[in-house]
Amino acid sequence: MSKLSKQVTRHSRRVLLALVALIVLLAIPTYFWMKDANASLAAQRNSRMSPVIMIPGSSATMNRFNQLVEILNKQTDKKHSLLHLEVENNGKIKSSGWINRGDQEPIIVVGFENNRDGYQNIKKQAKMFNAAFELLSDKYNFNNFKAFGHSNGGLIWTLWLEKYYHQYAEQITIKRLMTLGTPYNFAETSIDQPTQMFSDLVKGRKKIPKNLDVYSVAGTESYDSDGLVPEQSVEAGKYIYQKQVNHYTTMTVTGSSAQHSSLPQNKQIVNLINHYLLDSTEPKPDPTSPDNGSN
Repeated sequence: MSKLSKQVTRHSRRVLLALVALIVLLAIPTYFWMKDANASLAAQRNSRMSPVIMIPGSSATMNRFNQLVEILNKQTDKKHSLLHLEVENNGKIKSSGWINRGDQEPIIVVGFENNRDGYQNIKKQAKMFNAAFELLSDKYNFNNFKAFGHSNGGLIWTLWLEKYYHQYAEQITIKRLMTLGTPYNFAETSIDQPTQMFSDLVKGRKKIPKNLDVYSVAGTESYDSDGLVPEQSVEAGKYIYQKQVNHYTTMTVTGSSAQHSSLPQNKQIVNLINHYLLDSTEPKPDPTSPDNGSN
């Protein structure tokens, strides 16, 4: 063999050994990444946690539902721990509260530093909520959850379902959604005058999961309004959810505590949450019964 041939052979061996070493070096972190990913998927499949994730309306903070949770925990033997998240405008997410060990149905409230009204802000809030949801799903590995939104919180949920939920749909199931005093057509009293937001939500409705149960609750302080949101605007939600989801149910709460800002503390609303939104293996009393705190 010539001297040139030997040099070529030695060079080829060096190249081959370098490629083998590179493959091994790449394979090691890939192996551990796959191992961690499989462990995370297994933990998610086996998780028994099914949180209730709540979004407040405009101008409300992450503490908006504190009284609601307090009333709920007084009415039930199963106590729900409470975790608050706030998504800041710079993208950082701060938290307070905690989830008790063994609590399979904690309540998680997600609020926003930018909590202003308006369609453009609602779109920003839906994106901010998605960042919080990604953090929660990575940390707690739940495979299903329930959703609750007061006022514009229901709009954020609806927009999130249409634009972002597909990212999680194969691993995480949204079981039920309850919206409370949600103005699907803002302040309009007729769908003959659709807002841009309402038109967009109707257009994107096919992306909402079909196995979802939706409960839309309206408050009526007067005959046609909760003092802020027209009942017709709440009812406009049927054009988004009806015939798209598994079940779509509308309910109306009346009485002295049916004013828009008072709805989350309304005892009948708490009863509706307990009856329709929460998981339970035990029979629950009729939430409309006078003996059950109805107004």
